[in-house]
Amino acid sequence: MVESPTTQVWIGRALFVGLTFAIIFVRLLPLETLPRSFGFPDAMICLTLTWTVRRPDYVPALLIAALFLLADMLFQRPPGLWTALVLVLTETLRARSLGLRSMHFTVEWATVAAGLVVITLVYSASLAVVMVARPPLSLALTQMVITILFYPIVVGLSHVIFGVSRPPAGAVDPHGHRL
Repeated sequence: MVESPTTQVWIGRALFVGLTFAIIFVRLLPLETLPRSFGFPDAMICLTLTWTVRRPDYVPALLIAALFLLADMLFQRPPGLWTALVLVLTETLRARSLGLRSMHFTVEWATVAAGLVVITLVYSASLAVVMVARPPLSLALTQMVITILFYPIVVGLSHVIFGVSRPPAGAVDPHGHRL
């Protein structure tokens, strides 16, 4: 049976929510009893940025805000700060996704990397300004670098397993808006 484009979008959104919940669940599991000396990649932001650049119709801003605010609460981060920074980055990438569609993957990767660097530094600086307890800067920077290096893997897995790829040039959604 052939699925309508609207059905595909809703399936993509449900899949995104399910994957995000799985990432949150795994991060909440008490697998380690000692603090880490290096940062693991932030799979949640990698997935969000990948799907925002590749299929912006699958990840609306309200869904991103709700999921990241939930993550802020569960991970005991300052509520809304990381969410706001991620939302600004995803909306910037969403606005550029049409231009990135025709570019080589390295340009997309560099654009995402630059955005991750900016929001990581703004997040650390914001926490320092208001004197909130924060992880060491070295830990945040290693996590950022590993997340940037992890991005192509997430892009590949999203394409191979879930079929999330760039829509062809000139593609439109069911309402006639360009994707």
